[in-house]
Amino acid sequence: MSKLQLDDIQGIILHGYGALDNACFLLLHVTDPRAAKRWLGTIEPRNAERRPEPTDTCVNIAFTPAGLEKLGLPKDVLAQFALQFLEGVAGTEHRRRILGDHGASAPERWRWGGPKTDALDMLLMLYARDETALRAVVASHTAALTTHGIRVVQQLDSLTLPGRKEHFGFRDGISQPGIEGYTQDSRPDNMVAAGEFLLGYHNAYGQYTDRPLIAPEHDPQKLLPNAPDADNRRDLGMNGTYVVFRQLGQDVHAFWNYCADAAPGAFAGDKVQSCVALASKMVGRWPSGAPLVNSPDADDPRLADDNAFVYVGSGDIDGLKCPIGSHVRRCHPRDALDPEPGSERSIEVGKRHRIIRRGRAYGRAVAASMDPRDIVGKPSDGQERGLHFICFNTHIARQYEFIQYTWANSPKFDGLYEDDDPLIGDRGNDGAKPGGVFTVQREPVRKRFTALPRFVTVHGGGYFFMPGIRALRYLATLK
Repeated sequence: MSKLQLDDIQGIILHGYGALDNACFLLLHVTDPRAAKRWLGTIEPRNAERRPEPTDTCVNIAFTPAGLEKLGLPKDVLAQFALQFLEGVAGTEHRRRILGDHGASAPERWRWGGPKTDALDMLLMLYARDETALRAVVASHTAALTTHGIRVVQQLDSLTLPGRKEHFGFRDGISQPGIEGYTQDSRPDNMVAAGEFLLGYHNAYGQYTDRPLIAPEHDPQKLLPNAPDADNRRDLGMNGTYVVFRQLGQDVHAFWNYCADAAPGAFAGDKVQSCVALASKMVGRWPSGAPLVNSPDADDPRLADDNAFVYVGSGDIDGLKCPIGSHVRRCHPRDALDPEPGSERSIEVGKRHRIIRRGRAYGRAVAASMDPRDIVGKPSDGQERGLHFICFNTHIARQYEFIQYTWANSPKFDGLYEDDDPLIGDRGNDGAKPGGVFTVQREPVRKRFTALPRFVTVHGGGYFFMPGIRALRYLATLK
């Protein structure tokens, strides 16, 4: 197990900047590559050596294949990057199908990153403690970009919602993997090889994930680290990772109104209690964050940050506590995977598909309280809100795309028949009911909820490469 080179790793990957409530993401197009490289040589991305204080501002940066090519990266080096990155999130019909990007979520309808939008070259990620501080750092960088041949294609503002919740009203960001060589307090079943999230380290298979390597003569200033697995090669990928960025619109009113209409008679309690019970079954956690597997009958705020649980090992192999098709059980099945559910082997299989999530909400909350009682029954306010989904992984196909296709969108997940993810499912892909089905396992007979609309719509997306800081310096020197 190698010690992580924290001074060369961009900080957002490991920290998430939880102390900085406001963020802005600038999607950029380069019109003058020479000037852009001069600017690139001046920026100082925050590294991972220390967590930021609330008074800090943080900057991180990532690139598309087009952006790397504009900077002067040779085609033979560019060809060594992951195929999914090179093709792009909307680059093939196959990828659109596995990600569920059809109908209202089709790339042709996207605001950015689609075939009908401006080409993207870079992603600049800016973080600050509050809106005032963020406006100042955005203005400073925007001015510098303008004078260096870089145009802002989209500015995506983000915020942190009360209680660290997402717009549907559920506590978010609880389940994150521990990282070998870095995380000190994670359980063994949650500890994942660093190479799943950072290139240049061993992955969950004990191997190095393919990444771009170059001959020493192409790095005359010796800016890049030596490749740990290839003699006499410099490692352009080391300490870097791939960024998945998706703008996901959330129809909060549709979600809660569906639950309010479908829940009465199915769960005990008044209308709101029944509504919350159904919504929590869909999510797999209560609004506080308490997992159903440890608190199946009622919310328990004392368990808000509880992530120390399994499914089969806790006796919930049949989903009577947490439904098999719930969102959190699909996206992180823990010990419920074949070939040996309930075993360490099952957990090890799951570790090959973990991601680090660093998403941020956008848009005003439906209710400042984030309490379902203040949301249920409200008419739509016409305001847009959602999630800037951001995750890091070193093997896009085996990690992010696998989760999306094989677990979230698959109607056959873990013995189900026609259910896709009740929260983020694409409704109608590969045999799922176009109207949406969600099954709640219970005795003596299951309960099926039908005609679920699509609650989440994709408005834009892209795959980016976030280099290590030494690699960033190297890119700024390319001729």
